[in-house]
Amino acid sequence: MFRNRLSGFAASIPPVTKNLIIINFIIWLVEALFPRASAMIIGHLGLHYFTASDFNPVQIVTYMFVHAPGSPFHVFFNMFTLWMFGSLLERIWGSKRYFIFYFVCGIGAAIVQETVWALTYMGEYTEAIAAMNGMTVGHMRDIIDRALAAGDHDFLAAIADFKNSMVTIGASGAVFGVILGFAFVFPDRPLYLFFIPVPIKAKYMMIGYGVIEFFLGVGGNDMVAHFAHLGGMLFGLAILLYWKKKGILRGGSFY
Repeated sequence: MFRNRLSGFAASIPPVTKNLIIINFIIWLVEALFPRASAMIIGHLGLHYFTASDFNPVQIVTYMFVHAPGSPFHVFFNMFTLWMFGSLLERIWGSKRYFIFYFVCGIGAAIVQETVWALTYMGEYTEAIAAMNGMTVGHMRDIIDRALAAGDHDFLAAIADFKNSMVTIGASGAVFGVILGFAFVFPDRPLYLFFIPVPIKAKYMMIGYGVIEFFLGVGGNDMVAHFAHLGGMLFGLAILLYWKKKGILRGGSFY
């Protein structure tokens, strides 16, 4: 009986959503069970800064399938959200259209993350090394500028190592795009936050998510790629607005 129910539940999940969930969980289980493999997987499949020696163009796709092995909540939340919202969108849009939307959001998140790194990595490196040496940021910036102008190999190597340490993993950027897609298709559908028994319309919850992610990203006090989440939403928004203009937001061909 349990086996029949389980197989019935699995069969009820549309193919793209189901395969995304399966692949993400398999990779996470390999990471969790084999720590050495985990470091290799993150090093090769995680998204690196595009000028880092460890960067590979395929990482703009592969990073979406990798989650931190020590954070089961991260992968569970992403996959639960993907099942809850993505399944419905896939049934409405069709698998091919949903597949394109998901990966555009995920790749868009990677592009935004790369842009944020390009604008901030040198400042973050300067602040970190200044704190390590008990100097002001301004003083350390002058030292770094002179060292780089002189072609100091030690500083160049240190900056190269710092670039390689910048890694983003997780399906959150694509998943945030999926949540936005649900809010666009069903703007007035009531949703509930954990531990808050008050329904909130999907469109308002999505606006709240966006605002929170923006301010968390500006604060920059944690290890979460908040701007990547916003990037997934931004690229998803562009597609959704186009589909809405074409009158195909709730289905129909988009070719």
